[in-house]
Amino acid sequence: MSENGGPPLIGVSAALSFDEAALQSYLKDQLPGFSGDLEVRQFNAGQSNPTYQLATGAKKYVLRKKPPGTLLPSAHAVDREYRVMHALRDTPVPVPEMLHLCTDPSIIGTEFYVMEMVEGRVFHDPSLPGLSPAERSAFYHSFIKALADLHAVKPEAVGLGDFGKPKGYLSRQVSRWSQQYAATETETITAMNELMDWLPANLPEDDEASIVHGDFRPGNAIAAPQSPEVIALLDWELCTLGHPFADLGYVCALYHADNLPTGRFKGLDYAALGIPTERELVDLYCQYSGRGGIENHLFFVVFSFFRSAAIIQGVYKRGLEGNASSQKALKLGHLARVRAENAWRIVEENF
Repeated sequence: MSENGGPPLIGVSAALSFDEAALQSYLKDQLPGFSGDLEVRQFNAGQSNPTYQLATGAKKYVLRKKPPGTLLPSAHAVDREYRVMHALRDTPVPVPEMLHLCTDPSIIGTEFYVMEMVEGRVFHDPSLPGLSPAERSAFYHSFIKALADLHAVKPEAVGLGDFGKPKGYLSRQVSRWSQQYAATETETITAMNELMDWLPANLPEDDEASIVHGDFRPGNAIAAPQSPEVIALLDWELCTLGHPFADLGYVCALYHADNLPTGRFKGLDYAALGIPTERELVDLYCQYSGRGGIENHLFFVVFSFFRSAAIIQGVYKRGLEGNASSQKALKLGHLARVRAENAWRIVEENF
């Protein structure tokens, strides 16, 4: 995780607090060099797995844990996050060093893991304010290269051959998020119902598979302190084996949204800013992944908006129940509708 330029650190909220003394005692026995007084602060960003900075004297760590309360099946799998980043440690994919996974919920109330804290800059706005055009271009080259490097990793070669079912990924994803959306629905969203009918009837014929990140965006990348190089990718909660274009479509969704909490590409002066157009970004991915071209990436943009709408709906429902990891959760209620309607507009205009 990043401190400088990253999400703000705040005191730990009452809803997300835990027994810090128990954690300190436990980690003294588990992590070499873990000593001194422990200071715990909370990263006030994201709505899924609560994330904390642990400071002990001169050393800092990052802890991620499951949120409290009743959780949807298979959600908030911190053990999967830990496993995939640990597996990628000796590949070209930039990941933080994993230090310890605790699957015993009796220590602090939920499963958690600890990783190194990577110092650098996090750009939550994909327009990269404050950078020069040349730096923005260099960042996106590094960012897309990291994605291509991830998709080039053979799952079996890093011990992730059983990390997911590579065949039928899109079909299962559409079914999964349809079910999870239905389980957290708070109002009727017509576009969402249209998508739940359209997507399974229009799945791509190719069933390519790789390791997919699941939430690949600039806000989940750390750039070096003094250069635009991407030095760490974060937030692997949704990682699995599946179609690599799902990650690409997720990035390209930024070109099709009028307003997202994470910013947007739509309407920017790409040439003046040094940011690739959508076609240039797809071509860049093809360049780094050795592909001749991609013709159906808009299906994956539609799928991305649909999945995002389902996730946001779940976050909003948890916010209503008082157990989301960010105070912003209750402000997200309208975004599920916005993203579903974005997706359905792309279908109507392009398919």
